[in-house]
Amino acid sequence: MAANSITHLSITKVNHAASTEALDALAIEEPLEIRLGFGPKNNPQVQNVSVTMRTPGNDAELALGFLFTEGIITQQKDVAKIEHSFIACAENKENTIQVSLDEDTIPNLRNSERNFYTTSSCGVCGKGSINAIRTVSVYQDQQDDNFINAAILHDLPAILSKHQEVFADTGGLHASALFMPNGELLLVREDVGRHNALDKLIGAAINNNWLPLTKNILLLSGRASFELVQKAAMAGITVIAAVGAPSSLAVELANEFNITLIGFLRNERFNIYTAAHRILIPDYENTH
Repeated sequence: MAANSITHLSITKVNHAASTEALDALAIEEPLEIRLGFGPKNNPQVQNVSVTMRTPGNDAELALGFLFTEGIITQQKDVAKIEHSFIACAENKENTIQVSLDEDTIPNLRNSERNFYTTSSCGVCGKGSINAIRTVSVYQDQQDDNFINAAILHDLPAILSKHQEVFADTGGLHASALFMPNGELLLVREDVGRHNALDKLIGAAINNNWLPLTKNILLLSGRASFELVQKAAMAGITVIAAVGAPSSLAVELANEFNITLIGFLRNERFNIYTAAHRILIPDYENTH
């Protein structure tokens, strides 16, 4: 995470009847415009595909992960370069980034509107949203051999907490983390937007040539929404654990894609909503 992801502000703290002046750390939230460049060199086109509110840092990963999880591109080799575009403004911020594709790559821009199937407020039914994802997902049929010991899952939130650097300072960020089946932490990404944190994580995995992520565990610091399960499915993730609750449509999508979805992972407890066969639970813990 870049150094400009935090700002400091003088505040007044009130405790019962007493007040004190203090310096508080805040997570920065700024817009990032993602532009896509494509077409032949003699007739290039540039299109704005998204504006998202994010925490500055890992912007290239965010843009790459976004384009992949939205089905606009299908592989890293589609991308020729990613760079910030300087646009003069009073604060001189790097809030526009352009992803330029190889001139032979044709992006799938039919669904380039930000709400095309990723939120429950977009006006389409849940089943229609799930079917739309099937048309663009590269990894639909997952191998059923990613088995996780329940004791490993219990340890993951504490491991993530130790590596949430900006959250420790501000208390105001979401995080997505990628683990090995043995509980080894591979990556953590943070952002004010939970979907941005996951896009950054998947973008980093693409850069490392790790996809599909069929052998990994995704840990979400908050709730599991439809949009986050969608992005995980696009990256081939088969096990998702969330500290918070899943939504009903997130459970439907996880079930359709044979993803193990876990919620309320905290205090050595969790609920398994789909594909429970991947979680190895000792017999003495099974009360059914």
